[in-house]
Amino acid sequence: MIAVARLAFLVGIAGLIPFLAAIISLFAMQYDNGIALHYFYLYSAGILAFMAGVYWPLAMQLDNRCYPLSPLVTMLLSQVFFLSAGIGLLLPTAAQVILYTLAYLGLYFVDAKWMRVYWPDWYLRLRLGLTAVVLACQLIAGVIVFYG
Repeated sequence: MIAVARLAFLVGIAGLIPFLAAIISLFAMQYDNGIALHYFYLYSAGILAFMAGVYWPLAMQLDNRCYPLSPLVTMLLSQVFFLSAGIGLLLPTAAQVILYTLAYLGLYFVDAKWMRVYWPDWYLRLRLGLTAVVLACQLIAGVIVFYG
């Protein structure tokens, strides 16, 4: 049987492939990259919504405890990130650059600062690496959007 940490690592790395493929596509299709940008932000929204969903079952396990976050705050955070993912798809591309970059930063901040006690150390190290790659992809896409 495969260890949870190893499985999370493999799935996390596999989850980076569409981000990286979209960035490569943006460079390959310099003059007609609208489709690649569309799929890049569609995938960004999907992963952001997926990651936001992690907080929902955690909140249900907290019951009435209030450390470090109450169940209500945890569920609200889940909904803020989930709604950000969906609303981002309705925004113009330039706004998507900003929204998704800030949302991924915020998601990691919540995990590293407020949810730290719930995650094993290996998970936060994995999340840091994955988030760094996703943020780099978001910034590269942003440079392409703003500076073409």
